[in-house]
Amino acid sequence: MLSTSANIVPANHQLKTLMNNDITLEAGGKKTIIYFFAPWCQVCNFSIDNLQNIYLKNADINVIAVALDFVDVEEVKKFTNNHQLTFPIALGNESVKADFQVIGYPSYYVLNEENTIIARSLGYSSEIGLYLRSF
Repeated sequence: MLSTSANIVPANHQLKTLMNNDITLEAGGKKTIIYFFAPWCQVCNFSIDNLQNIYLKNADINVIAVALDFVDVEEVKKFTNNHQLTFPIALGNESVKADFQVIGYPSYYVLNEENTIIARSLGYSSEIGLYLRSF
């Protein structure tokens, strides 16, 4: 678990999703997990299914995944299709990576309803671990 005391105040980044929609990285009045990943990351490949399960089982938690450090959009699409992900997948950039101080993958940030980071972690997390960090 990473410290939540770091002075990270997420800017309201607006990004494109794989579906070419616009999405803002913010809570929007609902507890939100923002999951930063790289398609080539082996730990991401093991943990993303836990995030999908959280999303499907908990209507009160919003999930946004942000792809970073990818070669091209096709690489992100392949990752998403392999895991049959149904939550929004945003295409991140270096500005997002810097603002959220992402230092490795996967990185999880839990935002409360007021858009404040209440938990963050780096590395593999089980489904129950993700759920508990969200409350």
